[in-house]
Amino acid sequence: MEIKIAKNLREAAPHLTIGVITTTISPSSHPPMGLWEEIKETEKKLLASYSLDQVSEVPEIQALRTTYKRLGKTPSRYRGSSEALLRRILQKKGLYKVNTIVDINNLLSLESFHAVGSYDLACLKPPITFRVGNEAETYKGIGKQDISLVNLPVFFDEKGPFGSPTADSKRSMITQSTVNIMMVIISFGGAKPISQSLDYAKELLGTYAGAQQTSCFIFQ
Repeated sequence: MEIKIAKNLREAAPHLTIGVITTTISPSSHPPMGLWEEIKETEKKLLASYSLDQVSEVPEIQALRTTYKRLGKTPSRYRGSSEALLRRILQKKGLYKVNTIVDINNLLSLESFHAVGSYDLACLKPPITFRVGNEAETYKGIGKQDISLVNLPVFFDEKGPFGSPTADSKRSMITQSTVNIMMVIISFGGAKPISQSLDYAKELLGTYAGAQQTSCFIFQ
């Protein structure tokens, strides 16, 4: 699995690094209790360590916000998923239970402060490119109306756009029947923390999703 970073995005995010995991999982309609215990512990740690007015100063979140500003997007209107999740926790709203992979995705994002996306490989057709969206490009978001992708960092395959650090598409979403997944960890601040995040993701997927035939990649 290869992801090409386009020149127009590289210019706005010179330190952009993408960690990728592909794996085969055992579908489950009920997230394991142990996973939710880990999520609750992470929530407690974040509530004890951060306040809402500190969120934009977290280095990983700040790097994403800086990229969005360079692309002409207002970060407070187009928040990265990591910032949105952290704000939700600090507002004491907690996380929704969705399914095992999405819950692992959210825990990984809260632990790393990176935007993380998980996609059903059966719905994708490589090659995959990460580039800046054009004015006419949209997709139907998960539980949302069509999302304008203009000036957002967006993943594209041969079928079109399918994911971004802000909101993913319905087309490639994880469902209860998903067996083969691609998980991406997006660092706008460089490669240093990516290896640790990949190791943690691999551990979570193996423990709670029965992951097998797991491969990891880093693209810069």
